[in-house]
Amino acid sequence: MKLQPDRSDAQTITGYGPGWVGVGTGAGTEKITHNVVIASNGERLPWAGRYEDLGPADFAAIAELKVEVVIFGSGARIRFPKPAWLAPLAEARIGIETMDTAAACRTYNILAQEGREVAVALLLESA
Repeated sequence: MKLQPDRSDAQTITGYGPGWVGVGTGAGTEKITHNVVIASNGERLPWAGRYEDLGPADFAAIAELKVEVVIFGSGARIRFPKPAWLAPLAEARIGIETMDTAAACRTYNILAQEGREVAVALLLESA
């Protein structure tokens, strides 16, 4: 699916599909095919392996971004993170919302367009 965000200085997700996400920064769009954390302030990190491999260290890396809220895109279906994984975010007083990756992409764009300090952590699964 292709998305057409309003003009913004924040990184936006311009499209997504099984195993990929398009990220635009004003100078063009980049197609990313690995799990990734995208922050509205322009930071981008490679992230985690499979859902089964996630742990507190993966969420600690996101906490370092100092955002208000994290949107966790758990893949093609909703899978909630274990409470122990979220301890670094709770300690940093960062909120988290979990949804499937497609919904996470759309929600991230809305919050980034509003000027919120937000990050999206995406598990990108092939069909």
